[in-house]
Amino acid sequence: MMTIVVERSYLPNGTNGALYIDNHFVCYTIELPWMQNQPRNSCIPEGSYPIKKRVSSKFGQHFLITNVPNRSLILIHPANHAKTELQGCIAPVTKLTGEGRGELSRQAFTNLKKRVNKELDRENEVVLIIKNQQHDNS
Repeated sequence: MMTIVVERSYLPNGTNGALYIDNHFVCYTIELPWMQNQPRNSCIPEGSYPIKKRVSSKFGQHFLITNVPNRSLILIHPANHAKTELQGCIAPVTKLTGEGRGELSRQAFTNLKKRVNKELDRENEVVLIIKNQQHDNS
C-alpha cells in the first residue's frame, strides 16, 4: 500500500500544502480555502481517502479521491490557481507563489502520476491522508 500525506496550511484565499510519499517530499499542493466542506467552494475535510485512476476528456488521466463525506468527483489534477481552476479538487504544483497559487503544476502532476500509477497498476491500494500542518513551537 502507498500512503500519500498532504500537510496543509489554511489561508484566507486558499489552502497550501506539502505532499509526501513514504515520508519523502514530492511537491506542493494548492486547494480552495476551507469553507465548511461546501461542494465546489471548499477544500475537502482532513481525513483518509482511497485514490483511484480516472480518465476524462478535460484532464486526461488523473486521480479520483473517493469516500469524501457529502462530496463527489473530487480529483487530483493540474492547476496553478485554486480560485479560478479548482472546484474542491487538489492540484500538485512545483512551487507555491501565493495563497492557493503555484507554478509548473503539469510538471508536478506528471511526476506524481508516474509514482501513483506504478502502485495502482500493480493493483496496490493508494491512500491519501490529509492533515493540518504541525508547527514546531520549541
